[in-house]
Amino acid sequence: MRTSGFVFLALQQVPDAEAPVRGSLSILQLIIDASLVSKAALAVLLVFSVVSWGIILGKSLALRRAEQQSRSFLDVFRRSGKFSEVQGVCKSLEHSPLVGLFQAGYAELNLQLRPDPRVTPPSPGSPAARPTLKSLAAVDRALLRASSAEVNKLETRVTFLATTASLAPFIGLFGTVWGIMSAFAGIGAEGSTDLAVVAPGIAEALVATAVGLFAAMPAVYFYNHFTSRVKVMASEMDDFSLEFLNISERNFT
Repeated sequence: MRTSGFVFLALQQVPDAEAPVRGSLSILQLIIDASLVSKAALAVLLVFSVVSWGIILGKSLALRRAEQQSRSFLDVFRRSGKFSEVQGVCKSLEHSPLVGLFQAGYAELNLQLRPDPRVTPPSPGSPAARPTLKSLAAVDRALLRASSAEVNKLETRVTFLATTASLAPFIGLFGTVWGIMSAFAGIGAEGSTDLAVVAPGIAEALVATAVGLFAAMPAVYFYNHFTSRVKVMASEMDDFSLEFLNISERNFT
């Protein structure tokens, strides 16, 4: 009898394996049980995060391709003896911003070097006149316009990352404040400050902050990263413009 009593007491102290552990909190369950306002804040943060990562992946591939094609174009440009030969490879390297600059400068050169129909052509026996530029400053302005257009193209959608970096933490903070308000309202309704009553509401509130930081941190990093790469490419475009102008001045003035 004494042995049977000990066994009975031991069985009573063993927790039921199928019974849920009190106080265990699941992130997914917290989101499901969250208020409508908190769910709306989390949905907005999720949209910001998904769009940001799409921009990050797309812009990474675009900038890498532009850098590779720019190196190839510069190699062709510096080895070639004629602008017409360079023009022939532009279509295969169209993702390079230097191609846009070259085509703008080359188009301006062709306009200025085109024979004037009002001028009487030389006689067949006389030597052909050397083509000269009417305005080197006009070529410079064409290159500046093209450079601005190419930089704007490289910076497309990058500003959304800055918006996400600055706005997402505030949206997460709003969700946190709302969750804490709901937690205090629950405490007032229950009339108890027991941890089991307070913890779910506070945990729900902190989920919004965590999601806001998750959306903001990669946006901050990649915004700075892309901005730095675009600045380097803009500097390369300035160098190319000067090189193009030097060649034009030596050969057509």
